[in-house]
Amino acid sequence: MYYETESNEHGLRHDPFKALIVPRPIGWVSTTSDDGVHNLAPFSFFNGVSDRPPMIMFSCANRNDTLNNIEKNGECTVSMASLALRDQMNLSSAPVAAQVSEFDIASLAMAPSQQVRPPRVADSPAAFECRLWQVIALPGTARRPDRHYSLVVACVVGIYINDAFVHDGLVDTGAMQPLARLGYMQYSVLETDSIFSLNRPTVSDDGRQAILQPGEWSGVYR
Repeated sequence: MYYETESNEHGLRHDPFKALIVPRPIGWVSTTSDDGVHNLAPFSFFNGVSDRPPMIMFSCANRNDTLNNIEKNGECTVSMASLALRDQMNLSSAPVAAQVSEFDIASLAMAPSQQVRPPRVADSPAAFECRLWQVIALPGTARRPDRHYSLVVACVVGIYINDAFVHDGLVDTGAMQPLARLGYMQYSVLETDSIFSLNRPTVSDDGRQAILQPGEWSGVYR
């Protein structure tokens, strides 16, 4: 099948776009209002954009508390949504009033950040403390002029990792069981048994050939 995205006439029960951009990590973003209310919301259009300096991005549909707070105060935290916290993550997506904290709605404990005002999710295996770099307005479409996105790009100024998930000098990502967003109302989880490593290809001296080194990653970056 093939369809043009502007018309979106795909003939399926639901728009398949987000079922194909998978898996997407979930950015569980905490911000703080001028009144001191700690907002928390999950975003599935989320990822890292660079590691030097470390920067993340997420996108918001229309106006919401997260976008309002981060534009006003320039700070946020991004906690990892794990399998153990899936119901709390889901509850925190409820569009409650701005004066209501989703930490309370989802019965989540807060932990203070070191460099920014918004707290992190205390039981999350890892979290980023971030300062806003830029908000970029994305273009709307003729088909949905009422719905537009803003791309939030932030610098990571501090990282929390639960020491229980650090083994032999490496982060045990599989043990954290991070959630991933799929299409529709579907989710997945990354676990140790689904993780494998590959060695990067080795290029010949003349730059004309490349070979793959078999076996598990040697632990050395090349």
